[in-house]
Amino acid sequence: MRAFREAVEAGDMDAVEALLADDVVFTSPVVFKPYPGKAITAAILRAVSQVFEDFRYVREIGAPDAADQALVFTARVGDRELTGCDFLHVNEDGLIDDFMVMVRPLSGAQALAEAMGARFEQIAKEAQARSA
Repeated sequence: MRAFREAVEAGDMDAVEALLADDVVFTSPVVFKPYPGKAITAAILRAVSQVFEDFRYVREIGAPDAADQALVFTARVGDRELTGCDFLHVNEDGLIDDFMVMVRPLSGAQALAEAMGARFEQIAKEAQARSA
C-alpha cells in the first residue's frame, strides 16, 4: 500500500489515520489481545512513531493492487535494533481494516513492549478523546 508507506515515511500521522477503516483491528507484536477500532489504532501508531528511531521500510511484499500487503521494516528502540513487518489488509473501500505487526529479535520486542507500556496511559486517553 503505497499511500500508507509514504505517509509513515513522511511522518504524516494524520494521513496514516485517514487510511484506517473505522472498524480496523490492530494486532500488536507484544500484547495478546487485538485492539479494535480506528481511535485506539491511530493512538498506538502515533506513539510507535515516537518510540521507533531510525525507522525505515526495506521491502514490500505483495502485488500493488492486492488486498494483502506486507511491509518489512527496520528500527531501533533505545539501543535495541529490530526488524519487523506490518501485515496490512485493505477493505473494498481501500482502507486498512486489519493491521498486524510482528517484530524480532526478542530483545527488540521486549524494548518495544517496555517503551509502549510506559506510554499506554496516554495512548488510552488519546484514543478515548478521539472516539468521543
